[in-house]
Amino acid sequence: VRLVESGGGLVQPGGSLRLSCAASGFTFSDSPMTWARETPGQGIDWVSTIYSDGRVYYEDSVKGRFTISRDNAKNTVYLQMNNLKPEDTAAYFCAPTDEDEVYEFDRWGQGTQVTVSS
Repeated sequence: VRLVESGGGLVQPGGSLRLSCAASGFTFSDSPMTWARETPGQGIDWVSTIYSDGRVYYEDSVKGRFTISRDNAKNTVYLQMNNLKPEDTAAYFCAPTDEDEVYEFDRWGQGTQVTVSS
């Protein structure tokens, strides 16, 4: 499994970012894909999951602001983040898991840092 996240950066509150995760080493089109985030001292928190059949799920604090999508032809999952808030500041990671299995996943990529600050 190889996961390469990108698209993070420094953005002002209310701004937007689009994260990408390029995946390889498994059958992407068959796998649920999850975005999670980590802040220092708080461990991994689930953010969103998209299943192979297109079902999507979001953590309550990001509902209506974040949109997860996938491109099976490119083996890539995206996270469009709008109306960003300071509390969204974290390192963001993707994983080929559902929202429960993400906490047992241990083959993380390097992640991409999102910092929301004025």
